[in-house]
Amino acid sequence: MSDIALTAAQRSSLLSLRTTQSLSDRTQTRLSTGRSVNSVVDDAVNFFKAKSLTDRAADFDLRKGEIDQGISSVNSALQALDAIDSLMKQLKGVAEAARSQTTAERQSSTTQFNEIGSQIFQLVEDASYQGLNLLSATTATLDISFGVRTASKLKVSGLDLNNSAADTTNGIFSIATFSTGGSNIAVSAFGLSAGSFTSFGANNSAVSQATAMIQILDDSITRIRAHSSKLGSNVAILQTRLDFTENYSNTLTVGSDKLTLADLNEEGANLVALQTRQQLGIQSLSISGQQQQAILALIQ
Repeated sequence: MSDIALTAAQRSSLLSLRTTQSLSDRTQTRLSTGRSVNSVVDDAVNFFKAKSLTDRAADFDLRKGEIDQGISSVNSALQALDAIDSLMKQLKGVAEAARSQTTAERQSSTTQFNEIGSQIFQLVEDASYQGLNLLSATTATLDISFGVRTASKLKVSGLDLNNSAADTTNGIFSIATFSTGGSNIAVSAFGLSAGSFTSFGANNSAVSQATAMIQILDDSITRIRAHSSKLGSNVAILQTRLDFTENYSNTLTVGSDKLTLADLNEEGANLVALQTRQQLGIQSLSISGQQQQAILALIQ
Protein backbone atom coordinates (compact mmCIF):
# COMPACT_ATOMS: atom_id res chain seq x y z
CA MET A 1 0.00 0.00 0.00
CA SER A 2 1.49 3.30 -1.07
CA ASP A 3 1.64 6.34 1.19
CA ILE A 4 -1.14 8.86 1.02
CA ALA A 5 -0.01 11.91 -0.92
CA LEU A 6 -0.46 15.27 0.78
CA THR A 7 -0.03 18.63 -0.77
CA ALA A 8 2.83 20.90 0.25
CA ALA A 9 0.37 23.23 1.93
CA GLN A 10 -1.10 20.40 3.98
CA ARG A 11 2.32 19.13 5.06
CA SER A 12 3.34 22.66 6.05
CA SER A 13 0.18 23.04 8.10
CA LEU A 14 0.72 19.65 9.80
CA LEU A 15 4.33 20.54 10.67
CA SER A 16 3.21 23.84 12.12
CA LEU A 17 0.55 22.06 14.21
CA ARG A 18 3.11 19.57 15.53
CA THR A 19 5.47 22.38 16.52
CA THR A 20 2.66 24.26 18.19
CA GLN A 21 1.56 21.15 20.10
CA SER A 22 5.13 20.51 21.28
CA LEU A 23 5.47 24.08 22.52
CA SER A 24 2.05 23.85 24.19
CA ASP A 25 3.08 20.64 26.02
CA ARG A 26 6.29 22.28 27.22
CA THR A 27 4.41 25.36 28.42
CA GLN A 28 1.85 23.27 30.31
CA THR A 29 4.69 21.33 31.98
CA ARG A 30 6.30 24.58 33.10
CA LEU A 31 3.00 25.83 34.48
CA SER A 32 2.35 22.61 36.38
CA THR A 33 5.89 22.32 37.84
CA GLY A 34 6.67 26.02 38.16
CA ARG A 35 10.07 25.44 36.54
CA SER A 36 11.37 26.35 33.12
CA VAL A 37 14.18 23.76 33.45
CA ASN A 38 12.85 20.36 34.48
CA SER A 39 15.46 18.10 32.91
CA VAL A 40 18.86 18.19 31.29
CA VAL A 41 17.11 18.32 27.89
CA ASP A 42 15.58 21.71 28.69
CA ASP A 43 18.89 23.44 29.49
CA ALA A 44 21.92 21.31 30.29
CA VAL A 45 24.07 24.16 31.64
CA ASN A 46 21.52 25.64 34.02
CA PHE A 47 20.23 22.19 35.00
CA PHE A 48 23.61 21.05 36.31
CA LYS A 49 24.38 24.44 37.88
CA ALA A 50 21.09 24.32 39.76
CA LYS A 51 21.63 20.68 40.76
CA SER A 52 25.04 21.53 42.22
CA LEU A 53 23.51 24.29 44.35
CA THR A 54 20.60 22.09 45.42
CA ASP A 55 22.90 19.22 46.41
CA ARG A 56 25.06 21.56 48.50
CA ALA A 57 21.96 22.97 50.20
CA ALA A 58 20.87 19.41 51.01
CA ASP A 59 24.28 18.68 52.58
CA PHE A 60 23.97 21.71 54.85
CA ASP A 61 20.39 20.81 55.74
CA LEU A 62 21.74 17.55 57.16
CA ARG A 63 24.26 19.52 59.25
CA LYS A 64 21.50 21.66 60.74
CA GLY A 65 20.00 18.72 62.60
CA GLU A 66 23.41 17.67 63.93
CA ILE A 67 24.21 21.19 65.14
CA ASP A 68 20.80 21.54 66.77
CA GLN A 69 21.27 18.28 68.66
CA GLY A 70 24.74 19.43 69.71
CA ILE A 71 23.23 22.57 71.22
CA SER A 72 20.83 20.41 73.21
CA SER A 73 23.68 18.21 74.46
CA VAL A 74 25.73 21.16 75.71
CA ASN A 75 22.65 22.84 77.19
CA SER A 76 21.95 19.68 79.18
CA ALA A 77 25.43 19.88 80.70
CA LEU A 78 24.99 23.60 81.39
CA GLN A 79 21.72 23.05 83.20
CA ALA A 80 23.35 20.35 85.32
CA LEU A 81 26.25 22.68 86.20
CA ASP A 82 23.78 25.37 87.25
CA ALA A 83 22.07 22.86 89.53
CA ILE A 84 25.45 21.72 90.92
CA ASP A 85 26.35 25.35 91.61
CA SER A 86 23.16 25.69 93.65
CA LEU A 87 23.89 22.51 95.61
CA MET A 88 27.46 23.65 96.23
CA LYS A 89 26.11 26.80 97.81
CA GLN A 90 24.02 24.62 100.10
CA LEU A 91 27.15 22.66 101.08
CA LYS A 92 28.87 25.92 101.87
CA GLY A 93 25.90 27.03 103.98
CA VAL A 94 26.04 23.80 105.99
CA ALA A 95 29.79 24.21 106.56
CA GLU A 96 29.41 27.83 107.65
CA ALA A 97 26.66 26.91 110.10
CA ALA A 98 28.83 24.14 111.58
CA ARG A 99 31.34 26.69 112.87
CA SER A 100 28.91 27.87 115.55
CA GLN A 101 26.93 24.69 116.21
CA THR A 102 27.00 22.28 119.10
CA THR A 103 28.34 18.75 118.64
CA ALA A 104 24.81 17.37 118.30
CA GLU A 105 23.92 20.00 115.74
CA ARG A 106 27.07 19.27 113.78
CA GLN A 107 26.10 15.60 113.68
CA SER A 108 22.85 16.64 112.01
CA SER A 109 24.82 18.93 109.69
CA THR A 110 27.03 16.01 108.69
CA THR A 111 23.91 14.10 107.64
CA GLN A 112 22.73 17.08 105.60
CA PHE A 113 26.15 17.49 104.04
CA ASN A 114 26.25 13.83 103.03
CA GLU A 115 22.77 13.97 101.52
CA ILE A 116 23.56 17.05 99.44
CA GLY A 117 26.77 15.40 98.30
CA SER A 118 24.81 12.32 97.24
CA GLN A 119 22.44 14.47 95.21
CA ILE A 120 25.37 16.12 93.44
CA PHE A 121 26.73 12.69 92.55
CA GLN A 122 23.35 11.53 91.23
CA LEU A 123 22.82 14.75 89.31
CA VAL A 124 26.12 14.35 87.48
CA GLU A 125 25.28 10.77 86.57
CA ASP A 126 21.85 11.83 85.26
CA ALA A 127 23.15 14.68 83.07
CA SER A 128 23.10 12.67 79.84
CA TYR A 129 21.65 13.57 76.46
CA GLN A 130 21.21 10.77 73.95
CA GLY A 131 23.74 8.68 75.85
CA LEU A 132 26.41 11.41 76.02
CA ASN A 133 27.39 12.78 79.44
CA LEU A 134 29.82 15.69 79.25
CA LEU A 135 30.22 15.83 83.04
CA SER A 136 31.11 12.27 84.01
CA ALA A 137 34.21 11.52 81.90
CA THR A 138 37.02 13.42 80.23
CA THR A 139 36.87 10.87 77.40
CA ALA A 140 33.37 12.02 76.53
CA THR A 141 33.53 14.32 73.50
CA LEU A 142 31.03 15.99 71.25
CA ASP A 143 32.23 16.36 67.65
CA ILE A 144 30.04 18.50 65.42
CA SER A 145 30.77 19.07 61.74
CA PHE A 146 29.60 22.28 60.12
CA GLY A 147 30.38 21.37 56.52
CA VAL A 148 32.15 18.98 54.21
CA ARG A 149 35.60 20.33 55.09
CA THR A 150 37.48 18.42 57.77
CA ALA A 151 38.50 21.57 59.63
CA SER A 152 34.97 22.94 59.75
CA LYS A 153 33.89 21.43 63.06
CA LEU A 154 33.76 21.98 66.82
CA LYS A 155 34.95 19.53 69.47
CA VAL A 156 33.56 19.87 72.99
CA SER A 157 35.52 17.89 75.59
CA GLY A 158 33.83 16.44 78.64
CA LEU A 159 34.65 16.90 82.33
CA ASP A 160 35.02 14.29 85.04
CA LEU A 161 33.22 15.61 88.08
CA ASN A 162 33.08 12.14 89.60
CA ASN A 163 36.78 11.37 89.37
CA SER A 164 38.85 11.90 92.51
CA ALA A 165 38.41 14.19 95.48
CA ALA A 166 39.62 17.78 95.20
CA ASP A 167 41.16 17.31 91.75
CA THR A 168 43.04 20.61 91.78
CA THR A 169 45.25 19.52 88.91
CA ASN A 170 42.35 19.59 86.49
CA GLY A 171 40.65 22.42 88.33
CA ILE A 172 37.50 20.40 88.91
CA PHE A 173 35.63 19.89 92.15
CA SER A 174 35.28 16.14 92.27
CA ILE A 175 32.60 14.30 94.19
CA ALA A 176 33.39 10.62 93.81
CA THR A 177 33.62 10.28 97.57
CA PHE A 178 29.91 10.98 97.78
CA SER A 179 28.84 7.36 97.44
CA THR A 180 25.56 6.40 95.81
CA GLY A 181 24.00 6.24 99.23
CA GLY A 182 25.71 9.46 100.32
CA SER A 183 27.17 7.85 103.45
CA ASN A 184 30.46 8.05 105.33
CA ILE A 185 31.90 11.01 103.49
CA ALA A 186 34.90 12.42 105.33
CA VAL A 187 36.07 15.98 105.44
CA SER A 188 39.48 14.61 104.59
CA ALA A 189 38.09 13.85 101.16
CA PHE A 190 38.41 17.58 100.55
CA GLY A 191 42.03 17.69 101.62
CA LEU A 192 41.26 18.32 105.29
CA SER A 193 42.63 16.38 108.22
CA ALA A 194 39.45 16.18 110.29
CA GLY A 195 37.24 13.13 109.85
CA SER A 196 33.86 14.88 109.90
CA PHE A 197 32.02 17.87 111.26
CA THR A 198 31.75 16.10 114.59
CA SER A 199 35.52 16.20 115.00
CA PHE A 200 35.61 19.98 115.35
CA GLY A 201 35.91 19.52 119.10
CA ALA A 202 33.48 19.75 121.94
CA ASN A 203 34.16 23.46 122.35
CA ASN A 204 34.51 24.20 118.60
CA SER A 205 38.27 24.17 119.08
CA ALA A 206 38.79 22.98 115.52
CA VAL A 207 36.49 25.39 113.68
CA SER A 208 39.44 26.17 111.41
CA GLN A 209 38.56 22.89 109.70
CA ALA A 210 35.23 24.38 108.69
CA THR A 211 36.96 27.56 107.50
CA ALA A 212 39.29 25.49 105.35
CA MET A 213 36.36 23.53 103.94
CA ILE A 214 34.52 26.74 103.07
CA GLN A 215 37.57 27.94 101.18
CA ILE A 216 37.69 24.69 99.21
CA LEU A 217 33.98 24.98 98.42
CA ASP A 218 34.47 28.58 97.27
CA ASP A 219 37.27 27.46 94.95
CA SER A 220 35.12 24.62 93.69
CA ILE A 221 32.20 26.93 92.95
CA THR A 222 34.56 29.20 91.02
CA ARG A 223 35.78 26.25 88.95
CA ILE A 224 32.24 25.07 88.26
CA ARG A 225 31.32 28.53 87.00
CA ALA A 226 34.43 28.65 84.83
CA HIS A 227 33.41 25.40 83.17
CA SER A 228 29.87 26.73 82.74
CA SER A 229 31.29 29.79 81.01
CA LYS A 230 33.32 27.60 78.66
CA LEU A 231 30.33 25.44 77.76
CA GLY A 232 28.21 28.57 77.34
CA SER A 233 30.74 29.89 74.84
CA ASN A 234 30.43 26.64 72.89
CA VAL A 235 26.65 26.99 72.83
CA ALA A 236 27.03 30.51 71.42
CA ILE A 237 29.35 29.18 68.69
CA LEU A 238 26.93 26.39 67.82
CA GLN A 239 23.96 28.76 67.70
CA THR A 240 25.87 31.14 65.42
CA ARG A 241 26.79 28.28 63.09
CA LEU A 242 23.20 27.01 63.12
CA ASP A 243 21.89 30.44 62.10
CA PHE A 244 24.54 30.70 59.38
CA THR A 245 23.78 27.20 58.08
CA GLU A 246 20.05 27.93 57.85
CA ASN A 247 20.64 31.21 56.01
CA TYR A 248 23.31 29.73 53.74
CA SER A 249 21.12 26.77 52.81
CA ASN A 250 18.33 29.18 51.94
CA THR A 251 20.69 31.27 49.80
CA LEU A 252 21.79 28.17 47.87
CA THR A 253 18.20 27.15 47.28
CA VAL A 254 17.23 30.62 46.06
CA GLY A 255 20.23 30.63 43.73
CA SER A 256 19.14 27.29 42.28
CA ASP A 257 15.60 28.55 41.80
CA LYS A 258 16.85 31.58 39.87
CA LEU A 259 18.27 29.20 37.28
CA THR A 260 15.23 26.96 36.93
CA LEU A 261 12.02 28.70 37.99
CA ALA A 262 9.60 29.75 35.28
CA ASP A 263 7.86 33.09 34.92
CA LEU A 264 4.28 31.91 35.37
CA ASN A 265 2.81 35.10 33.95
CA GLU A 266 4.85 34.73 30.79
CA GLU A 267 4.11 31.03 30.47
CA GLY A 268 0.39 31.69 30.93
CA ALA A 269 0.47 34.25 28.12
CA ASN A 270 2.44 31.79 25.97
CA LEU A 271 -0.19 29.10 26.49
CA VAL A 272 -2.98 31.44 25.33
CA ALA A 273 -0.96 32.42 22.26
CA LEU A 274 -0.21 28.78 21.43
CA GLN A 275 -3.87 27.79 21.74
CA THR A 276 -4.74 30.58 19.32
CA ARG A 277 -1.97 29.47 16.95
CA GLN A 278 -3.23 25.90 17.16
CA GLN A 279 -6.74 26.96 16.14
CA LEU A 280 -5.31 28.96 13.25
CA GLY A 281 -3.23 25.95 12.19
CA ILE A 282 -6.29 23.72 12.12
CA GLN A 283 -8.10 26.37 10.03
CA SER A 284 -5.13 26.58 7.67
CA LEU A 285 -5.12 22.79 7.23
CA SER A 286 -8.82 22.94 6.44
CA ILE A 287 -8.27 25.62 3.81
CA SER A 288 -5.42 23.66 2.19
CA GLY A 289 -7.74 20.68 1.76
CA GLN A 290 -10.47 22.62 0.01
CA GLN A 291 -8.81 22.09 -3.43
CA GLN A 292 -9.14 18.32 -3.08
CA GLN A 293 -12.71 18.76 -1.97
CA ALA A 294 -13.42 20.71 -5.24
CA ILE A 295 -12.00 17.84 -7.32
CA LEU A 296 -14.24 15.41 -5.40
CA ALA A 297 -17.24 17.55 -6.26
CA LEU A 298 -16.38 17.34 -10.00
CA ILE A 299 -16.13 13.56 -9.85
CA GLN A 300 -19.53 13.31 -8.19
